[in-house]
Amino acid sequence: MSNVIEIKNIIRDFKLGTETVHVLKGIDLNIERGDYVAIMGPSGSGKSTLMNLLGCLDTPTSGSYLLSGQDVSQMSDDQLADIRNKEIGFVFQTFNLLPRTTALDNVALPMVYAGKSKSERHARAAEVLTDVGLADRMDHRPNQLSGGQRQRVAVGRALVNNPSIILADEPTGNLDSKTGLEIMGLFDEIHKTGNTVIMVTHEEEIAAHAHRVIRLRDGVVESDTRNR
Repeated sequence: MSNVIEIKNIIRDFKLGTETVHVLKGIDLNIERGDYVAIMGPSGSGKSTLMNLLGCLDTPTSGSYLLSGQDVSQMSDDQLADIRNKEIGFVFQTFNLLPRTTALDNVALPMVYAGKSKSERHARAAEVLTDVGLADRMDHRPNQLSGGQRQRVAVGRALVNNPSIILADEPTGNLDSKTGLEIMGLFDEIHKTGNTVIMVTHEEEIAAHAHRVIRLRDGVVESDTRNR
């Protein structure tokens, strides 16, 4: 298996007034293509900061980050935006859908930035919505959908550009436990089709779906264990 992510000695500091806060303190991490990883840790452990770096939403203070063989740690904002759109599908706790836009157009949105034609966008978005179980909800807006359905739309949007990695930040955080289990079942299916899935969660039962659990504490990797 080849590594889709290789991180070496990643440090991330933040300036707060005259003080420097050391959030990540030299993290080394390799994630293989097709892995299923949960990142856990208490508040302030650095897991959100690490997630932002993995998702190319932020760059490290020092250290290197190879994503599919490309060093993204020194890239400009425009280059990072391009990498994000091609390589990474995001799923957020709050869904982050456009409220006045149909499920189909929400899912198709990343393909607009990828320069695909409208017919291509709609065909692919319809295919993905069918895959996530929303074939009969394509013309609905987010306020006409349940929380679980909204998260399915968000998962569809994450998948639409065939990214290397699906990054999920507390994907069941706003859902009741039954709906949360349904969404995790969807992630399990996505992983089985060959996607690399990385999720941040504070819930042990959600992390149990992953095949590998990385625990952070005080900006370092405390443990890295494989479930299966």
